[in-house]
Amino acid sequence: MVTTLTEQVLSKLPNGALSGLRSVDQRWSDYKSGNISTPTVVHQSTEPLERVDWDVVICGGTLGILLGAALAQQGWRVALLERGVLQGRDQEWNISRRELNVFLDLGLLTSAELERAIATEYNPARIAFHGGLEFWVKDVLNVGVDPKYLLATLKAKFLAAGGQLFEQTAFQGATVHANGVQVKAGNGFTTRLLIDAMGHFSPIAQQARQGRSPDAVCLVVGTCARGFPANNTGDLFASITPIQNHCQYFWEAFPARDGRTTYLFTYLDADPARPSLEDLFDDYLRLLPDYQRVTLDQLDIVRALFGFFPCYRQSPLQMPWNRLLAVGDSSGSQSPLSFGGFGAMIRHLERLTFGIQEALQADCLSRADLALLQPYQPNLAVTWLFQQSMSVQVDQSPSPQQINTLLSNVFEQMYQLGDPVLKPFLQDVVQFSGLTRTLMQTTRHHPATVTQVVPQVGPLALLEWMFHYANLGLYTGLNGLGCTVQPWVSRLSPAQQYVAHRWLEAWRYGSGGDYLMPTP
Repeated sequence: MVTTLTEQVLSKLPNGALSGLRSVDQRWSDYKSGNISTPTVVHQSTEPLERVDWDVVICGGTLGILLGAALAQQGWRVALLERGVLQGRDQEWNISRRELNVFLDLGLLTSAELERAIATEYNPARIAFHGGLEFWVKDVLNVGVDPKYLLATLKAKFLAAGGQLFEQTAFQGATVHANGVQVKAGNGFTTRLLIDAMGHFSPIAQQARQGRSPDAVCLVVGTCARGFPANNTGDLFASITPIQNHCQYFWEAFPARDGRTTYLFTYLDADPARPSLEDLFDDYLRLLPDYQRVTLDQLDIVRALFGFFPCYRQSPLQMPWNRLLAVGDSSGSQSPLSFGGFGAMIRHLERLTFGIQEALQADCLSRADLALLQPYQPNLAVTWLFQQSMSVQVDQSPSPQQINTLLSNVFEQMYQLGDPVLKPFLQDVVQFSGLTRTLMQTTRHHPATVTQVVPQVGPLALLEWMFHYANLGLYTGLNGLGCTVQPWVSRLSPAQQYVAHRWLEAWRYGSGGDYLMPTP
């Protein structure tokens, strides 16, 4: 029987790598066929609860522990539910060092603990496009965080602050009452606020989305392996091929503590004609030797990496119930250009911590109140056009080099405009000034490239983008205004302060004003 290259490689790995890939592939197949599960796990009742034992119950421990530890240290009664054992995986989380300062600002880690949490650090990182531009940047996604140490340390801080962890306790359902939420899990919990941190495929988020197909998907495969030639550089965004199979393939590579991690990813929709993860893994293994100048026989593959990440235009997700809030991947608060929500969670951790604290203090826990904690962000909305310009519909036949040429020309202008334009964009922060300057420069120097985007993405997508682009400019102006009205907010009632602070944050984060360039 003829086996695929993926079967040959993954069948030799421990922990059921091949069966794991095929299990995820089955879910991806369901998404392509429109067979998306719509569970009914949240119910509502007009009867009040007799007692409410917790201020906050968080479902989902991997990213939930970040928020749980911060809230517990603020003195709130927090229960964290984890369906398995709360422990980090071996795979490092890549992020920029300056983003990790939030752990120091919130008092979650000491400087020594933060340094110990950093497993790897490298410089520089490359951006390169097939047949086009290549350049290098420093200090962007160049830090690999050890999830095992980070989560173990935050778990200890959480418990020391009075939080309670319930492992092997899977979420089964919830009933929203007038004065709290009854959570069906383990022996049962009652709480003022239920936070969903269970990820993209959370049953709560699935119910809220009502079986809606994703507007886009990022398909990702990769490995962590030993045996590569010595290389202390990385790739942030690279392509080595033209468009093939209606996909433009992109690569990332990072030095890791136990080898080198390489990813192949592509942006697409959930059309039934799209490739399977196993097909993509075959292409990954076929192209990897050329990409990293190594033969597969030289590599000792430690683990396989694979997944698909659905993205929705209606994001961040605002729950249709009182007293429920989605955070992290459950909320879809990351850019459609990104996969994995660790970076997005870190970016919003301080905002969410103090926002939830104010909501609890002022009892602002209605659906409308909590929607202010996951507001519309035009600097994320504008990236949908970028994602579409890097994907190809199955009924389109653009020039094989169209996407590479477009990206090469755009990044050339950003690179020439310097770090204040380039670095925020590389960390999923789009700012009005940088975006406008990039568009003007690209249109001036490469007008033909810009006009080719219109038929690829369609006029409706372009009109929608112009709306978000205008709002990005508006939010930038409002963020500047917000600094002047901030002193007046303290004169308001607690409930009014909660609302005012959420709008000020929406303008700040929605304009990318939360990003500060590091001082030299």
